[in-house]
Amino acid sequence: MINNLFLKNNIQEQYLKSKYSIKLSKQFKKIILNIHKDIKSSNTTLNILDSKFKFNFKISDLKKFKKFKTIVFVGMGGSILGTQGIYDFLKFKVKKKIYFFDDLNEKKLLNFKRKQNFKKVLFLIISKSGNTVETLSNTFALNIIKKNSKNVIILSDKKNNFLYSLSKKFNLFYIEHRDYLGGRYSVLSEIGMIPAYLMGLNIFKLRSNASYWLKGKNINFLKDSTIKLASLINSKKYKNLIFLNYSPELEKFLFWCQQLIGESLGKNNKGFFPVISSVPKDHHSLLQLYLDGPKDKLFHIFSFEEKSKQKINLKKINNNQNFLNRKTIGSIKIAQKNALIKALKKNRIPFREFKLKITNEQILGKLFSYFILETVIVAKLLKINPFDQPAVEQVKIYTKELLS
Repeated sequence: MINNLFLKNNIQEQYLKSKYSIKLSKQFKKIILNIHKDIKSSNTTLNILDSKFKFNFKISDLKKFKKFKTIVFVGMGGSILGTQGIYDFLKFKVKKKIYFFDDLNEKKLLNFKRKQNFKKVLFLIISKSGNTVETLSNTFALNIIKKNSKNVIILSDKKNNFLYSLSKKFNLFYIEHRDYLGGRYSVLSEIGMIPAYLMGLNIFKLRSNASYWLKGKNINFLKDSTIKLASLINSKKYKNLIFLNYSPELEKFLFWCQQLIGESLGKNNKGFFPVISSVPKDHHSLLQLYLDGPKDKLFHIFSFEEKSKQKINLKKINNNQNFLNRKTIGSIKIAQKNALIKALKKNRIPFREFKLKITNEQILGKLFSYFILETVIVAKLLKINPFDQPAVEQVKIYTKELLS
């Protein structure tokens, strides 16, 4: 138990090759030393985990945008998934109307244009390259690039960058996206923190646990997890990583995790295939496969055990379902989760559990920093570069060729 966040590994030694795990254990110490150096070095991806990380914007420059009650975020992949994770997890604190354009959906665009007064809407256009096809398409379809617009913010880098050139040409408010920082690792930088600030959230609390997992006993859990995950991937037996999500608040965060793990580790014929499964709904569609299908899956179980007020009253109904009487919806969900864990253990299926007691900025920050560190370390243990995505770039090139 780590304060209000409970993490547990149930990947037993029988799933691992002991000699390989011992080898990885020796490598881990060297990797951690290099990570500490990277965190303290500017112009490195992991510098975002430095407690003294400096934003390349001033809070005072953003205050003029706080007046907007409706905010639209336009972006793709890592430029927007982290922000969606923040919003979904903490939306009970957000008092503004929030919209995301993170796909090519013509009906959604037309419906939004028909209902909104654009002068009262703040638009954040986010793209590291500034040349993302979907982001540019949505931006121009919304027709929001106008001279001296006071309701548009552009976040991108400056190298060979179309959005950056537009910001100069039309005199639009611009904040630089660090060119060395990949989208899927950028949530704790300006790319996630500016949207969070404009939504009214505490960005300093979100970042307050950025280096938490490298301190004291926390690093022991990180070591145990990364060595076991690298061992499972190396075995080539466990190919699928299933996120069993019992908490709707975590859905978008898990989509961020999906990209982080898929793009960072899916190289050189290695990696997990990350799948998000909504439970208990999927108990009635996929559970048979999970428990009795191919034994090629690792499960990550996520839950938020909030206090539930909604009770079931069967006092006046005489039937064989009395075991539900006076139970809360939350307690039923917990029972279903614990029943699944019992079944996974019985069937000797490896899993990990992530259990939240509260939802706030600090807890979410811990989750972001944990999965960033874990993913980078697993990649290093497997001799994989966690920061590139060559196959994605190939498809982008083909797309532009077909459209030219």
